[in-house]
Amino acid sequence: MEISKAAILNKTHYGINIYAYILKQYYSNQTVLSLTGRNCRITKNPFNKDRETLSISIDKNIATHNDTELNSFKGDVFDFAQTHFKTSDSNELLNTINEILNLNLEVKEIEEETFFHSADNTWIAKCSFFKAPIRNVFPADSLWLHQIHKLITSDKYKSTTENYRKIIDVKEARKFKANNFDYVTFSGIFKKRNDKELIKHSNLLTLDFDHLENIEELKSLLLNDDYFDTELLFTSPSGAGLKWIIRIDISEISHTEYFKAVANYLNITYNIKVDQSGKDVSRACFLSYDPTAFINKRHQIL
Repeated sequence: MEISKAAILNKTHYGINIYAYILKQYYSNQTVLSLTGRNCRITKNPFNKDRETLSISIDKNIATHNDTELNSFKGDVFDFAQTHFKTSDSNELLNTINEILNLNLEVKEIEEETFFHSADNTWIAKCSFFKAPIRNVFPADSLWLHQIHKLITSDKYKSTTENYRKIIDVKEARKFKANNFDYVTFSGIFKKRNDKELIKHSNLLTLDFDHLENIEELKSLLLNDDYFDTELLFTSPSGAGLKWIIRIDISEISHTEYFKAVANYLNITYNIKVDQSGKDVSRACFLSYDPTAFINKRHQIL
């Protein structure tokens, strides 16, 4: 059986065994879980100062948790495992669980072709990922869109984003952003961040909106746009802007011409200006912290 979330849940009693394993790493000489029916007795939470506030239960076909004191601490077993193993890479997390719990599931590299199914028109994109600072022009990795979404919604960039938003001086803020935020090139995979070094275009276009008076209003407009489907949408590092990632077709129109057309459409339809940097194929997009970032369901992987 190939490794997947569904396969892991099937071999770990909906994920209960994963919770038990992780809790044992913190409380090796104690009974960490006591399951009655589909609910566990309240137990210690290693992520809340070892207080007995962790509630675990089986919700449909997956084990989930919440903390009786921390309203924000909740999720499913994979979220809990991610916190323990400190990884934002979904594939790495599944492989780690498979190995440590000796599940003997077959590890298979995800190939791009596996995401193309004519029946449901599934499509997925891959982009170059760069480590800070911005002057680093050589990619560290190539990531699927769902992996980038995971980075944005996790706590990885939380402190960096919060510290950046506290800076009042414009020059200092610009310097901090350039030196501390990782970034991606949503429009493709590059050998080096330069338009001439493009290896493969992702068929994605980034639209950047700055200095917004009402972010939530624009979010709603973009997510419900009649013409373009949103692939990814998240708040910029400043907290006053949005990054809108949409799918385009460059088979007949160039990236630059497509950008001009979309920018013109947005100006006419919503009376809003777009940052012109998006016309560059190698345009760098900083990754910030946004736990509410939207990703199209076609990119979500079980």
